[in-house]
Amino acid sequence: MTVPLVQSRFRVTGMDCASCAAKIEGTTLRIAGVAEAEVSVAAGTLVILHAPDADLAPLAGRLSPMGYALAPLTSGGGQRKAHDHDDHAGHDHAGHDHTGHDHADHNHASTGGHDHDPATVAEGKWWSTGKARLTIASGLALALAFGIGTLLPAAQSWLFLAAMLVGLVPIARRAIAAAANGMPFTIEMLMTIAAAGAVIIGAAEEAAAVVFLFLVGELLEGVAAGRARASIRALTALVPKTALVERDGATIEVPAASLTAGEVILVRPGDRISADGLIVAGESGIDESPVTGESVPVRKGPDATVFAGTVNGEAALRVRVTATAEDNTIARVVKLVEEAQEKRAPTERLIDRFSRYYTPGVVVVAALVAVIPPLLFGGAWDAWIYKGLAILLIGCPCALVISTPAAIAAGLSAGARRGLLLKGGAVLETAGKVTTVCFDKTGTLTEGRPQVTDVIAFAQPDAEVLRLAAALETGSSHPLAKAILDRAAADAIAIPVAEAAQALGGKGVSAQVEGREVFLGSPQAAAARAPLTAAQADQIAALNDAGKTVSLLVADGAIAGAIAMRDEPRPDAPEGLAALKREGIRTLMLTGDNRRTAEAIGRQLGIEVRAELLPQDKLRIVGELQRTGAVVTKVGDGINDAPALAAADIGIAMGGGTDVALETADAAALHGRVKDVASMIALSRRTMGNIHQNIAISLGLKAVFLVTTIAGITGLWPAILADTGATVLVTLNALRLLSWGRA
Repeated sequence: MTVPLVQSRFRVTGMDCASCAAKIEGTTLRIAGVAEAEVSVAAGTLVILHAPDADLAPLAGRLSPMGYALAPLTSGGGQRKAHDHDDHAGHDHAGHDHTGHDHADHNHASTGGHDHDPATVAEGKWWSTGKARLTIASGLALALAFGIGTLLPAAQSWLFLAAMLVGLVPIARRAIAAAANGMPFTIEMLMTIAAAGAVIIGAAEEAAAVVFLFLVGELLEGVAAGRARASIRALTALVPKTALVERDGATIEVPAASLTAGEVILVRPGDRISADGLIVAGESGIDESPVTGESVPVRKGPDATVFAGTVNGEAALRVRVTATAEDNTIARVVKLVEEAQEKRAPTERLIDRFSRYYTPGVVVVAALVAVIPPLLFGGAWDAWIYKGLAILLIGCPCALVISTPAAIAAGLSAGARRGLLLKGGAVLETAGKVTTVCFDKTGTLTEGRPQVTDVIAFAQPDAEVLRLAAALETGSSHPLAKAILDRAAADAIAIPVAEAAQALGGKGVSAQVEGREVFLGSPQAAAARAPLTAAQADQIAALNDAGKTVSLLVADGAIAGAIAMRDEPRPDAPEGLAALKREGIRTLMLTGDNRRTAEAIGRQLGIEVRAELLPQDKLRIVGELQRTGAVVTKVGDGINDAPALAAADIGIAMGGGTDVALETADAAALHGRVKDVASMIALSRRTMGNIHQNIAISLGLKAVFLVTTIAGITGLWPAILADTGATVLVTLNALRLLSWGRA
């Protein structure tokens, strides 16, 4: 029997990790008539496939006590193709595009009255959120308890108990709400049990501190998730809001979102191109680095393809639109980033995962120890209840709750001092498992700007060639011109004044310099002014084969010399790649730059090269590597890297990169050094080793005292020491990580 399914989409605020997504999905699936629920932490959305008569009204009320707010998204969604209900659970919806269906017929008014526009529920500044207010209140209560308790020692325990309750009551409320929805052993439940156990053993101060630290961690997760969502939306800012379109014989300014395929737009020099299209008239250099990573502007003329968000150079262009705003290059990049982040669920927190078995196991063991011997073997009730209570104290998970975050915090702090920014414990854990690192070229392996590599004299001395070329390029902001001027400044060359300078579109620049007619431009344009000898042509070809851009100088009708430029590797790139290879890690270069330049840099650095790639190509290659079992890190600095950064197991942005790359990535090398990638992996492995030591210390001490308590050797006080002592030991062990990286 087939059941037609309806799709409803909602904005969810308050979620910030995979654990949140699991709770929302679990709660949604308990609603009668719901067949499927998909949560995107990156986009902050919930998509539900359900029967047309399903009542979604209770959902908002069930999620609210857990800290999540729900509001309908009125765009997209709607009636779905019928599925065989018996087979629906096995059907893969990952490849379906749910955004284009008409959802107007579905009545969202039933969702608990949340019928306002989703834009109004956008998350505000982090310090104005409920989580921030709760964290600040808990911290102030803890500080007051410490201060007043110092003056009134007799009231100290009660003061710390009150401070603990400030933060614990909302946590416990969320834990109870999750349990009521079929998820009893959440991280909130673990924290509630840990705090209550600490109070029972008289460690109210410890309980208050643990609750406060837990709230701080949750707040930081929320800030990171909010910034990630904002970074995705920031991609669309690359496309201008307006465009100059030719309509009815006139050129008028219209919203870029209103452009339709087939219309012709005018793009002035220096403007960003507002739509994907084909050049109808004009020739200009296009800066495509935001989309393709091309290191220098690309010369394009009629019938050439241009991308939305790229920057027109020195000449006006008429462009025929080939894609609407919803389907242009930047829109596709946004979609790729969101989809990649949805597929890559963060590593589930270790303590939350372990608590599924540990916490109920401890309760069961304590109950059995307290009850079985008196009932079955005639044991003394007082003695065995005492032992059961001791086991509960031994099983208090305070040490476990503190140990892992302490190690992660110390590891993150040690990395931050060296300019290694890792966004959370899941990133730190995964980095140590990396087997393949994919690097962007421009701005990552290389400096990101052309440099003069060769000044070759044909009919003039080297210095004279550079002097005349610099005169022609004075005042230009073109990257190649800047490279020539930088080299002239480095060589302390006095630059003469150029007169009657004229830019020749697609060819070069000419001027009068000290009474001489001088031209600087491409080899083809120069050859049209003065013939090249066979030896000169061979030399230029050799420079091109080395991935260098060559400009020829013509003076007084003769080829005077050549200047070769290339975006050179970072000084530390060979050292950084060598460090990765010593660890058995495979390295690749994924670049949108032309194949000849990329392969020349690749040979110089000894790295495998894949060139002329668009953002979707980089994303595809990352996926192919992952399907072979590789744990992939993608390192880049541009917007064109954003989808692959999001899809990789770990995305690392270089410090000089775009804001979008830095926000999309899981980590950032703030100093922009290639060798920092190897340092991140080393830090991850040391931190994970520390965490494993902490777990062994915590559980090992508990296991020892569990045996001695049942045997009657130890009692309540040793049981207290088993937990408190383990907490002290694992904290001290974690603090050892702070010395990592010190000279």
